[in-house]
Amino acid sequence: MFGWKKKQAEKAETASVEWKRLTAIEQLEALKQESHEKPVLIYKHSTRCGISGMTLSRLERSWTADMGHISAYYLDLIAYRDVSNAIVQEFGVFHESPQVILLKNGRAIYDNSHMGISAQAIKQQA
Repeated sequence: MFGWKKKQAEKAETASVEWKRLTAIEQLEALKQESHEKPVLIYKHSTRCGISGMTLSRLERSWTADMGHISAYYLDLIAYRDVSNAIVQEFGVFHESPQVILLKNGRAIYDNSHMGISAQAIKQQA
């Protein structure tokens, strides 16, 4: 496919991430339950970190329409550090920032951080 046609096709396949806010420890039980119905993604974002912002932007740009079945949650871990700490306890995933954690059937099945975060890897795991 020619370069400009390929870019047009890729643009048509992209979709925006429909972020839900994760702001309370009490939400974690609901996320676990939701993950029995569909994959749940948690994005742990540091608003003070340039890498975190860059990674978030890259993830959003590469999110595709066929990832619409993934329920995406955004955690501002500076404002809600207690929720971030509870995630460590609840799912046994060592804290990093930025970080993605994918839940299925009530447990963490995949996590990655920094430049390892990619929509493609999340899609493969979901």
